[in-house]
Amino acid sequence: MFWIHITVSILSVEASTTQAQSHVSKNAVQNVPPFHPRTCKTQHHDPHYVSAEKPSLATIDDYLDTSTPHFTQISSSQLQITTFKNTIVPTSDAETARLVERLRPFDVISTISERTAFPVSLLCQLPNLKLLLATGTQFEMFDLKAAKELGITVVAAPGLGRTDQSGPTKPNIKKGSVHPTMQHTWALILPLARNIAADDAVMKNSSGWQSRLAIGLPGLTLGVVGLERLGAAVARVGHLAFGMNVICWSENLTQEKADQMAVAGGLSPDDNLDCGKTFRVVGKQELFRTADVVSLYYVLSERSSGIVGTTELDQMKPSSILVNPSRGPLIDQDALLDTVERRKIRGAGQDSWTRVGCL
Repeated sequence: MFWIHITVSILSVEASTTQAQSHVSKNAVQNVPPFHPRTCKTQHHDPHYVSAEKPSLATIDDYLDTSTPHFTQISSSQLQITTFKNTIVPTSDAETARLVERLRPFDVISTISERTAFPVSLLCQLPNLKLLLATGTQFEMFDLKAAKELGITVVAAPGLGRTDQSGPTKPNIKKGSVHPTMQHTWALILPLARNIAADDAVMKNSSGWQSRLAIGLPGLTLGVVGLERLGAAVARVGHLAFGMNVICWSENLTQEKADQMAVAGGLSPDDNLDCGKTFRVVGKQELFRTADVVSLYYVLSERSSGIVGTTELDQMKPSSILVNPSRGPLIDQDALLDTVERRKIRGAGQDSWTRVGCL
């Protein structure tokens, strides 16, 4: 959570956008334009529609109401706070109108995990919005260019993870090795390898005991699609904890770069006797054909959408596992569903789906 780091910024929202910038945590990543009246070629705004003198904040998509305790120190006379525990997915004109009606009154909107997208079509309909808060730095669901043109400051406070837990100082999650995504990746891989979810369902829904034999990871091959910070962190765990062979691919990945990532993770680039390289770069086809576990770490874009489709899925072993802790649309969802339903691979785990915000 990053509420503590942006509290002082929220309290200054009644000032100009430039003033708000000066109060943001030094760790924040900002897109700070000069403030000017909201303009938009595609939408008409009521020039008399202005917010109250007291600034207002909407925390949206907070399913577990995790934000409330972080704002208890702020007096309601200073900031009017409203928390929405559900997500409105604008899949129709009616739902879009509901979303606009919900967000339109607020000066500040605090988002969680980009569960709600902020394209130009939505930003144009929020005449009071001055500050948009985010919990990450990719901003794949935010139109930053439109926000800048509309005078909306976009702020993120990444790198600390949860701040609502006591205990010793935690390392910076941006370094990858302790990143929640790395942990979640193995939380997806291990249940599929050890049949935890399937066996649990069998026990609860029938008189059975085991669904099938589990598989051990030592000596198997881990295929990493996208060997950047997170991919390398997952590969490091596979190599050290489970003795897995690591192969990797991305469009511009070289063996030299893979060796550098191994060294950055405290590994020798050449200490894997089976493959010769700790992180061995291979072609895309070879990775999907030979890996026992495939995991994706790609930024979603028009170019990377559907980077795993029918061709790649058909190349996978019947015993293989596919996990996607990145954006759902990286994998052709229809092809994945067909592959799993026909039991062409052992199993698949995915952290998000094509329609962000849906469960």
